[in-house]
Amino acid sequence: METNTLSPQELHALIITALEDNKAIDIKSFDVTHLTDVTDTIVVCTSTSKRHALTLAEKVSLLAKQQGERALSTEGDDNSEWILIDFVDVVVHIMLAETREFYSIEKLWNMTESSREQQSQ
Repeated sequence: METNTLSPQELHALIITALEDNKAIDIKSFDVTHLTDVTDTIVVCTSTSKRHALTLAEKVSLLAKQQGERALSTEGDDNSEWILIDFVDVVVHIMLAETREFYSIEKLWNMTESSREQQSQ
């Protein structure tokens, strides 16, 4: 198995650069280390169309690959309203505006410890 060549912080910065350079909208990052053990950072952004979402996913994956990083998995295709790229330490969600609004994924991952405790009671 290959070892990662970039630190999680470097990979995150690379992903943000790729998204910004390719005109992703409303890019948000969440440190979720206190919420889950499966990843450190969640990145969420909006695309203007399904084609734009696919292009963003391709550009992120290509730039990462050029730095020796490969995604564990990618979910979604050229007809998807939501594409997920799992780099283990960083998970990227590329969504159409309507899909992002419907699922409100930021609210899920932006929960504070106190709100989690209140919900479990």
